Amino acid sequence: MKNIGILSDTHINSADDTFLYNCSRAFSKCDIIIHAGDLTDLSILSIFKGKEVHAVSGNMCNNMTQLSLPKEKRIIIDGYSIGVSHGAGNRLNIEDRVFEMFPDVSCIIYGHTHAPVCHTVGKTLFINPGSFQGTGKYGAAGTYAILQIDKNGLSAAIHTLSSL
Repeated sequence: MKNIGILSDTHINSADDTFLYNCSRAFSKCDIIIHAGDLTDLSILSIFKGKEVHAVSGNMCNNMTQLSLPKEKRIIIDGYSIGVSHGAGNRLNIEDRVFEMFPDVSCIIYGHTHAPVCHTVGKTLFINPGSFQGTGKYGAAGTYAILQIDKNGLSAAIHTLSSL
């Protein structure tokens, strides 16, 4: 079984102690990390040393990060094709737009809306881990996702940082 940690919308310029603590607790059993954009500064990915890391830029990333990371990315893990994009524009039809980017993948991971999502449409698993930093309405706790790949295929779940 493979565990893949997914986060998005961290909106920080450097990894502080709280971020480090939350990441170590949330992703300790993950060998692969996917960041779906709005990490703001590329340096925050350095805390995932020893892990395979995939990331895309988002609309709130600084210039260096936007130049260093793609806006969208396809990866293959254990034979499953995964499309990753931060997303942009209207939140109401964001899944339609990311599906147009990746119409033939097994899983689409996106961010931008700060609203966690984990559901299947047709044969495609959609995952939005929400905002890891808890920038949600009314001070909602941060969220993230864990994607598992095993002999039965893909499965995922949304987790809340406060439940660690």
